[in-house]
Amino acid sequence: MSGSARDVFEHLLWANPPDAPESRFGTACVIGGSIAGLLAARVLADYARRVVVIERNEVAGNDSVSSGVPHGQQVHVLLPAGLVRIERLLPGFAEEAYALGAVPAAPERASLYFDTHPCLQTRHEPLMLATRPFLEARIRARVLALPNVVIKRGRAVGFDSHKGAVSGVRYMVDDAENLLETDFAIDAMGRGSQLSAWLEQAGFDRPPLQRLPSGINYATALFDRVRDDEPSWATTLVQHSPGRGPRGIALSVTSAVESGRWIVMLMAHHPVKPPRTVEEFRELCAHMPHPFPEAVGGALVREIVTYHQRDSRRRDFAGPLNLPARLVSVGDAVAAFNPAFGQGMSSAALHSSCLNEYLRAGPDLDLPAREFFDLQQVVVDAAWQVSAGSDAARLDALDNAEVPEEVRRQRWALEQITTATVTDQHVAQAFRDVTFMLDHPDRLADPTLLERAVTANRANAAEQNRSDIAGGAAPCYEFANPCPRHRCTH
Repeated sequence: MSGSARDVFEHLLWANPPDAPESRFGTACVIGGSIAGLLAARVLADYARRVVVIERNEVAGNDSVSSGVPHGQQVHVLLPAGLVRIERLLPGFAEEAYALGAVPAAPERASLYFDTHPCLQTRHEPLMLATRPFLEARIRARVLALPNVVIKRGRAVGFDSHKGAVSGVRYMVDDAENLLETDFAIDAMGRGSQLSAWLEQAGFDRPPLQRLPSGINYATALFDRVRDDEPSWATTLVQHSPGRGPRGIALSVTSAVESGRWIVMLMAHHPVKPPRTVEEFRELCAHMPHPFPEAVGGALVREIVTYHQRDSRRRDFAGPLNLPARLVSVGDAVAAFNPAFGQGMSSAALHSSCLNEYLRAGPDLDLPAREFFDLQQVVVDAAWQVSAGSDAARLDALDNAEVPEEVRRQRWALEQITTATVTDQHVAQAFRDVTFMLDHPDRLADPTLLERAVTANRANAAEQNRSDIAGGAAPCYEFANPCPRHRCTH
């Protein structure tokens, strides 16, 4: 697919499934029954006579998630981009999920804060708020209702190949090894995927693995709502500047979810750990914006759940590698981001769009799926730029590391953009579209947008100076770096 990365990204977001099934092979296998695997199976159902999902865990009902989701009990938000893609694949998904208890967060019911400063509201499709088990169960039920999709319980242990193409997937059931002969295989085993080792053992190339330390510590609590009626405010996210969050907290999120509950997450960077007792949790949230105090006021539903992630990681399948044909990888098996940015489920949905575009084009299935991996790289690069870029900047600041001048300028530009979201509606809209994965990060590199952000920040700084002078404080005159006091450009 030709065009700029931004054009390709937009096409992948809004592309529709084929109008009619186009049979390309007999049996297709998906290894892993997470959301990424389930959405891949949905796409394969249009191109294969039979789709088999191999999942190592027994998963059923609303309280189960696949084994590839170690943070399954933490906060999950389905971004507008993810909802768009899932609705394309599973028409009526949103209506069904909302009827069963998921909470829509339209712009007027969702807020973002930088420290104590609320960002301007923007136009966007609603976020879908629910727990990860709820969302995964809804998707699983819809996908497994397809007549040509089945799930088998088993632990995949390797693949067979013939003439340079994957021909079967080996999996264990109890102590017995089984072989599923397949015409196409998808690795959806999550961030702990064993595919790289299998490739190496079979004489193929191991894709390069990039790791970026994130060192995040989560603590998440689930509370009953004090009132039974629909909350007026659905979700609030507070991003704290380094050193300014209460007790070292870097990010705070609260969302209304199904079953009349609030889910509240506090995140800190290692070695800081969020509160682990309900008393400390409530005491900290009492000093945060609405609806945090209300959200923690009800009865605690379960023990506070913690989670630690050491690093973000991505595997580069798009390079000049010796890979088998009839094999691709999706979801966290390709790129597992800092989950604080909420990109995981939406990235998985966009990976399924890459798969659809690849198969619809009628590729030579006896060659490695390079066209697929090239499409997927556009999605991975976009998400990585948003989340890993922020983590890298934080680590450089902590280590006093020297960064290339070009990277320094890019980070300064992004700081100007994020700062201006508090005062400029146009900049706020562009920033929200990118963070909600409705647009490619290249939009934020537009010189006219940066100029507008800098102008807005200077005006805001001047206004703050006038207020400070009126209060007896000394004025600020330079505009080179972000001002930690006002989050303006000082």
